[in-house]
Amino acid sequence: MTALDDKPVRSAQASPAPAGRKRRGTPWLLTGGLVLGLLALVPVAAGLGAYPVPTGDVLSSVLHRIGLGGAALDRVPDSVLWNVRFPRIVLALLVGASLGCAGALMQGVFGNPLAEPGVIGVSSGAAVGAVAAIAFGFGFLGTWTVPAFAFVAGLGTVLLVYAMARSGGRTEVVTLILTGIAVNAFAGALIGLFLFFADSAAVSQITFWQLGSLSQATWPKVLAVLPCAVLGLALAPLYSRRLDLLALGERPARHLGVDVERLRIVLVLVIALLTAAAVSVAGIIGFVGLVVPHLLRMLAGPGHRFLVPGSALLGALVLLGADLAARTVAAPAELPLGVLTALVGSPFFFWLLRRTRRRQGGWA
Repeated sequence: MTALDDKPVRSAQASPAPAGRKRRGTPWLLTGGLVLGLLALVPVAAGLGAYPVPTGDVLSSVLHRIGLGGAALDRVPDSVLWNVRFPRIVLALLVGASLGCAGALMQGVFGNPLAEPGVIGVSSGAAVGAVAAIAFGFGFLGTWTVPAFAFVAGLGTVLLVYAMARSGGRTEVVTLILTGIAVNAFAGALIGLFLFFADSAAVSQITFWQLGSLSQATWPKVLAVLPCAVLGLALAPLYSRRLDLLALGERPARHLGVDVERLRIVLVLVIALLTAAAVSVAGIIGFVGLVVPHLLRMLAGPGHRFLVPGSALLGALVLLGADLAARTVAAPAELPLGVLTALVGSPFFFWLLRRTRRRQGGWA
């Protein structure tokens, strides 16, 4: 081949470089935008509500509390901010980040953008634990009883699903999903049974919990979810590179040195940790783990180095915005948060389903 023949090859290889540089810069721009969005939304969310507090007063109170100037507020607005609004905001950020990150991990492990944490039974298992604690009136852990039961039951359900799906030292994704569907159905039956035996007060509390809400947020609940959320969010990005290799397929990933079975076990446990912690304090909040990672994947591509932490940031932003809408749209009444996310997420899921099916040319 002559030098003249080699020129088109070099130019063809060099031409995509600007687009590549542009694509590599997109995650940084999105990260900055998400952080700025959170910084802007937090004081707005703290100020809006049945008892409005001006944004300037919110910032002044925060600066005063951390010793950077500002001024102390009167007793009532100060109590509203620090005993009602800020615990709810911090809980929304933790729950949203946990669900968003768990969704990104779930879709990476299963290699399917339609996967979400509830598929493997975490949410339904946690719901069984919480409903059992409410229906039978358990209270030996005080205000921690329902979250503790929900967390333990959620983790236990995932371990059960994984043990049932494992055969011959391996776990197939299809078997895991089908086992999760069966366990979800069984959990739904248990919840119905507990509702049948519960009294009217317990039924009302169970129904409210199943709809998902942050209205009962307190600092103790924040402290309950904080260790699990921080641990899960810290571990998740460490597996980004291996998730990128797994996206090539199981066999290529094994040839490149990835222990696929061990990776899957660890990530399923991280997903369970994040989801069970979120569900235990906020109830069942759907579609955040489905919608958030897919939106980021469309904007910045499938690379998990950005997708995993970015999903945590966007999940926190989405849930904080949804909670703000839930308590202000129908004021003085408050919409159930899980209902609001389902109303918005369901149409997106239908669109995503049709889009995926059209791109794959049908699933028959």
